[in-house]
Amino acid sequence: MATREKNIWILLVFLLAGLVIGGLLGKLASGVSWLWWLSYEQQFGLESPIVLDLSVIQLTFGLMFKINVASIIGMILSIFIYKKI
Repeated sequence: MATREKNIWILLVFLLAGLVIGGLLGKLASGVSWLWWLSYEQQFGLESPIVLDLSVIQLTFGLMFKINVASIIGMILSIFIYKKI
């Protein structure tokens, strides 16, 4: 049972690394004319944060995702690498 949980955490780390590295490569590719398509991105989430004021404490909730083509490719590659090891 502990092995299965460890594998899920390792998979999540691989996915996060693929997302971050792919996003960075997508930003770097935006300056190259023939790699512009890697930097095409979509943004979704909360446009303005939600504020919960309880008069003693004020909580602010917000979440925004910016995903580009290179980050999707990075996630796919990270799943492929995870399956190989």
